[in-house]
Amino acid sequence: MTDGRETPQYRAAHLRRALAEDPRTAEMGVRVNVRGDDVHLSGEVTCDERRAELETVLHEVAPGLRVHNDVRVADTREPARREDLR
Repeated sequence: MTDGRETPQYRAAHLRRALAEDPRTAEMGVRVNVRGDDVHLSGEVTCDERRAELETVLHEVAPGLRVHNDVRVADTREPARREDLR
C-alpha cells in the first residue's frame, strides 16, 4: 500500500516493483512517473490484455491514484512482404 507522505520517487519505485512482481503483469520495461495523485505509464507491452492489467494492478496497489496509461502494444506480426536490402 502506498502512503500519501511518500516522495514521488519512492512511490514510483513502489509501483514499478508491484508491476514487476505481479504475475499478471511481470513488467520490467514500463516507465512509471508520479506527479501528485497522477501516475503516468509509458513503454511497450506485447498485448492489449497486458496493457489493461497494468492499470488493474496499480488500482489495487494504490487505489487513490489516477492512472494515465500511454503504454503501446508492440506489433509482433511477421512482415507482410519481404524486405529488399540494398
